[in-house]
Amino acid sequence: MMALGDRKTSSAAGGPERHVPVLLAEVLEWLAPERGAIVIDGTFGAGGYSRALLEHGATVIGIDRDPDAIAGGQDLVAEAQGRLILVPGRFADLEDHTRGQGFDAVDGVVLDLGVSSMQLDEAERGFSFLRDGPLDMRMEQSGPSAADVVNELPVRDLIRIIGLLGEEKRATSVAHAIDNARKEKPFTRTLDLANLIEKVLGRSPKKAQIHPATRTFQALRIYVNGELHQAAQALGAAERILKPGGRLVLVSFHSLEDRIVKRFFQDRTRTRGGGSRHMPEEEVPPATFEMLTRKAVEAGAAETDGNPRARSAKLRAGKRTDAPARALDIHTVGVPRLAEFHGLGG
Repeated sequence: MMALGDRKTSSAAGGPERHVPVLLAEVLEWLAPERGAIVIDGTFGAGGYSRALLEHGATVIGIDRDPDAIAGGQDLVAEAQGRLILVPGRFADLEDHTRGQGFDAVDGVVLDLGVSSMQLDEAERGFSFLRDGPLDMRMEQSGPSAADVVNELPVRDLIRIIGLLGEEKRATSVAHAIDNARKEKPFTRTLDLANLIEKVLGRSPKKAQIHPATRTFQALRIYVNGELHQAAQALGAAERILKPGGRLVLVSFHSLEDRIVKRFFQDRTRTRGGGSRHMPEEEVPPATFEMLTRKAVEAGAAETDGNPRARSAKLRAGKRTDAPARALDIHTVGVPRLAEFHGLGG
């Protein structure tokens, strides 16, 4: 096996490490990759999971919708000598991407549903409320931006987006403030929006380390990239492409994502239907997964001390049974129904 582990993990671009893969040891534990296994890394990012999987002898199909991640991963492709295939695209389409590479089934799928540190750290990508940059947030660097959403959507839709996707209790106040401000001047920069939100919400002494714009920026990012739709669709695609005994490992970073993952596994591992002495028990299709993690796995103190991003991470894992894959209604697993905007929202 090639000596991929002979040097410290670096960024996919080959420079100093900027993105530390969260819960890496736990991901490897629950994926349990064997030499020769075929594993999908549906969120390639800086290649942290993929490099570790390669070091365990697996062949990896890496998928990422960010062109920068695909370009930055070419050094690792060369190192892997044919065992790493990078595919530009969305992880919701991981089944199609995998079959397109000539694989009808795989041994494992791993998804890190968070935003890459590379994206957050680059002001020009417009994800961060701490750095001034264009109000963008597009992972694929194409399509409607966060500025389009903020400047064009009706107030009622902004309220729903900020309230549902950001879980912001004062979404109505934030949306109306945005509406009043955009009538004078459209939003184009991240700090202009962040500063407005801070004026509306103020800073809580109890949560001094949490910026008031955190929830609104989360909501806009999720909406612009259709993240919850993508996550739910990826779960269904993974169910279809995994071999019996294959493993699905997901790392989520906020309650909306984790709720979708949890509900999916609850539905897919269920063996008995509801019932009572007055109503017959409903018929339940055969379980398509066996739950591997009884509850969400979280990072330990050593990891969170060194990598603050890990503090909110939750890992859940399941093992594929031999039951046929089933159709998935993404709204039944917790994807909210929102007004459409240029094909986003659902």
